[in-house]
Amino acid sequence: MKMYEKAPAKINLMLDVLRKRADGFHEVEMIMTMVDLADRLELSELKRDSIIISSQAGYIPLDEKNLAFQAARLIKDRYNVKSGVHIHLDKRIPVAAGLAGGSSDAAATLRGLNRLWRLNIPAEELQELGAELGSDVPFCVTGGTALATGRGEKLTPIPNPPQCWVILAKPPINVSTAEVYGRVRANQIAVHPSASRMQEAIEAGDFGAVCARLGNVLEDVTLKLHPEVQQLKEAMVKLGADGVLMSGSGPTVFGLVSKQSKVARIYNGLRGFCKEVYAVRSLT
Repeated sequence: MKMYEKAPAKINLMLDVLRKRADGFHEVEMIMTMVDLADRLELSELKRDSIIISSQAGYIPLDEKNLAFQAARLIKDRYNVKSGVHIHLDKRIPVAAGLAGGSSDAAATLRGLNRLWRLNIPAEELQELGAELGSDVPFCVTGGTALATGRGEKLTPIPNPPQCWVILAKPPINVSTAEVYGRVRANQIAVHPSASRMQEAIEAGDFGAVCARLGNVLEDVTLKLHPEVQQLKEAMVKLGADGVLMSGSGPTVFGLVSKQSKVARIYNGLRGFCKEVYAVRSLT
């Protein structure tokens, strides 16, 4: 038996860091939504008790370092499943890009194995499992648009933002999320983006206000480490994107675009800066 799952990328419309927690994580406030750039997973049941990961991408780990592998092992151990699984990852989301590609793969693995092995695990329980794998995994389990608090695992669903085009551009560098968060000093952040104001704009369906209220406090850290991210942001603004922001800890920059007539110009212009450029729709 085989199951297929889609694992969409996420972007942060706003990301704020409130404080460092006693457990070493940071208390955050984020509004996240998904875009139509996705990995695809094929899950095939194996009679032998093993987990096999394969992929056409030659740059990802295929062992216990892979979050999809960790998700499969977690669900097998937790629910005493003796069957095995072969998971083939058709990678489309750039890695180490601030788009939660690995987290979305893990979430898709949890959903797919829940169906493949007929475990009937409720969505809330899958999210709790996901929180053991990473802060973005619970959101990726259910997708949509949500306000995330705590270390990112406490989710409040909110309406989807107005549909638009999303231009994603990843410069040819990788960014360590742990390093970026390690350099954040919450008590030194001058301006905090407002989750409540972003939520108001989304609920009102006000695309202009959504663009105006984009904010990510991690930009200050990543842009100092990697000036090319700043150059990419400036290029996207000059090319006419309505709202521009770095997603997560970066280095991917996204631009929200309301008019299709602008998309080709922005896409082609950014190809002069980096090879990994994608023009996709927001998922609503």
